[in-house]
Amino acid sequence: MGNQRTDVEDLGEFGLIDFLTKNIEIQNAETILGVGDDAAVMDYYGKQTVASTDMLVEGVHFDLSYAPLKHLGYKAVIVNLSDIYAMNAEPQQILVSIAVSNRFSVEALHELYEGMYLACKLYNVDLVGGDTTSSNSGLVISVTVLGSVTPDKFIQRSTAKKGNLLCVSGDLGAAYIGLQLLEREKRIFLENPDVQPDLGKQTYPLERFLKPEARRDIVKFLAEHEITPTAMMDVSDGISSDVRHICDSSKLGCTIYEDRLPVDEQTKKMALDFNIGYTICALQGGEDYELLFTISQDDYDKITISEQISVIGHMTDADDGVQLITSSGEKHKLKRLGWDSFKQD
Repeated sequence: MGNQRTDVEDLGEFGLIDFLTKNIEIQNAETILGVGDDAAVMDYYGKQTVASTDMLVEGVHFDLSYAPLKHLGYKAVIVNLSDIYAMNAEPQQILVSIAVSNRFSVEALHELYEGMYLACKLYNVDLVGGDTTSSNSGLVISVTVLGSVTPDKFIQRSTAKKGNLLCVSGDLGAAYIGLQLLEREKRIFLENPDVQPDLGKQTYPLERFLKPEARRDIVKFLAEHEITPTAMMDVSDGISSDVRHICDSSKLGCTIYEDRLPVDEQTKKMALDFNIGYTICALQGGEDYELLFTISQDDYDKITISEQISVIGHMTDADDGVQLITSSGEKHKLKRLGWDSFKQD
């Protein structure tokens, strides 16, 4: 590359991943699926294993001024389990590594791990190992999750088809609004430490941000009703960003309808308080950890049985790009404006 220098920010998170992994060559026959999806897939003597890993860095992914350590531990596990469910697989084991500075006591770390153990218990997952080391720049948590899937039943991002319905579980934007509320109260506290936080009665967005859940129930529903998504991933960076992973991987475009985006009433109310359009929260807010997936139109009647699943659009030709049809019927190109850890303000 000579003396050429490219700043990481110029590529962004996903551009950097593509750049670093574009020349990877699979060496082992057991590796079925490598970099590019929510988890890797390995086949060991007829049993397929899925694996994924996520890192949470203090000051980038969390702020300990308002994130309780127990909640943080719980969330660190959940964000990894979500990736496994997004592959139509079942998580079974995790490995946890932490880098920690001397400002953390043993009791504080106990709180962190209590949250992890709670998540493991609720989702029937074993914590089987990991590593600990020191850090000069705050707390870093890395979780690797292993799971299994029925042979060749894993679901990728690259297999959506033109005409497929685009679906999402749960509701969108609440975690983003929860973050806005916490950030506002932090700013007020820094300006005047004597002022008590005013978190109001709208607790749902706070819960969605601080203590999210993985959508195991949706994977179970799909299996029980014999619905096989043609593509799937979890919503961690915002719909406007995440839907493009499916589109790019499947070489398709999509159309999303604004009036079909599921947004909780508390989220709408608080978005209004912050003078933010709730559609913006739904499209650009991250950390919802819902499942975004495509299905055949033949499965439409089955999917409507669930009140937890919304059909928000459909897949189109790649030349159409990603489009949003507003509530007033106007058509707009949808920009990728979700979370990118390398492009923070």
